[in-house]
Amino acid sequence: MLKKLLVSLFFLPLLAFSQEILSPETEISVLTVGPGNNLNDAFGHNAFRVKDPSKGLDVTFDYGRYDFNAPNFYLKFAQGKLDYAIGKTNYSDFLGFYIWQKRTVREQVLNLKPYQKEALYKFLEHNYQPENRNYKYDFFYDNCATKIKDVLIKAQPEKIKFEKPTNYEPQTFRTLIQRELHWNTWGSLGIDIALGSVIDQMATPEEQMFLPKYIHAYFEKAQIGSQPLVKEEKTVYQAPDKVLSTSFWMSPMFIFSIIALFILFQTYKNYTNQSRSRYLDTIIFVLTGFIGLVLLLLWLATDHSATAANYNLLWAFPLNLLIWPQLLSKQPKPWLNRFLKFLVIMLCLMGLHWIIGVQRFAPSLLPLVFALAIRYVYLIKSMK
Repeated sequence: MLKKLLVSLFFLPLLAFSQEILSPETEISVLTVGPGNNLNDAFGHNAFRVKDPSKGLDVTFDYGRYDFNAPNFYLKFAQGKLDYAIGKTNYSDFLGFYIWQKRTVREQVLNLKPYQKEALYKFLEHNYQPENRNYKYDFFYDNCATKIKDVLIKAQPEKIKFEKPTNYEPQTFRTLIQRELHWNTWGSLGIDIALGSVIDQMATPEEQMFLPKYIHAYFEKAQIGSQPLVKEEKTVYQAPDKVLSTSFWMSPMFIFSIIALFILFQTYKNYTNQSRSRYLDTIIFVLTGFIGLVLLLLWLATDHSATAANYNLLWAFPLNLLIWPQLLSKQPKPWLNRFLKFLVIMLCLMGLHWIIGVQRFAPSLLPLVFALAIRYVYLIKSMK
């Protein structure tokens, strides 16, 4: 009680001596936008809406915008050093854009007192100033959804208490992401390959709010002081049901199955002819080595927190890039046999990591990993 009184004594004088911008009719809402059709919008979006009819004010503030024309855009994006920003838009334009994209928009009107609305609006306007606009983005801890929660907490003298939603279940960060995607898509595969074991830890209830739909779910049950945080909910626009149009013939599972069958067929031919397809082995080692090098750089040479401790390196081993000259040789060095045995052990460790839950790997990789294991075992025997 004393803490609440001290916080109020800090905020109220600031509001009393500052010019009031909003009228008593003002409503501030949280908007939750449903998923889109592309990977970058597959998880939805959130925004604040500030509506003051008496002053003709109806704007939205949302986080997570970036400038494609920024210098060294792709390099900074890869390094995790790209500046993201808060955006401000007329509500009609904001809504029209998502209706055009056929994405559901839901609104939760917040149960705030006039001075709380004033504080939140001034916080957003201050945040929108050019010198305050940019911030370093993090997919799990500092994104378009977490910003909504964090800004609301920072701008309010009253404590906000979040309760678990009715359908709450403990989940890892990876599971939370993959529930929004079809497992047999290139987007799902890319996430499972690029993101490390750090996202296979359990997300706390509050951490689940990195996804926009959980902002809606947790706000629905939240309390501000002794009052519900949300006083009214409505669906502003209901998008038509989406038809999943993923072609199996172009899916990762099909493509990797074809590649795996080709590797197995060539291995069988080599076995019957007592030969070795040197160019096939060179391609395998160069590609797996290159993928491994990219994953290693994402882990060690970027600011991305989610790419750390990535055990996809157990099948995509960076040192494979250095082995290809030996694979082209008719008489490889004896140490190559020992290196191949090491790769087989690495694949076994990958399976162990998957079974005990250290890291979940992309299911569509299974045919390829199986074919690699068979190929490596054959090479070990053929090079004795």
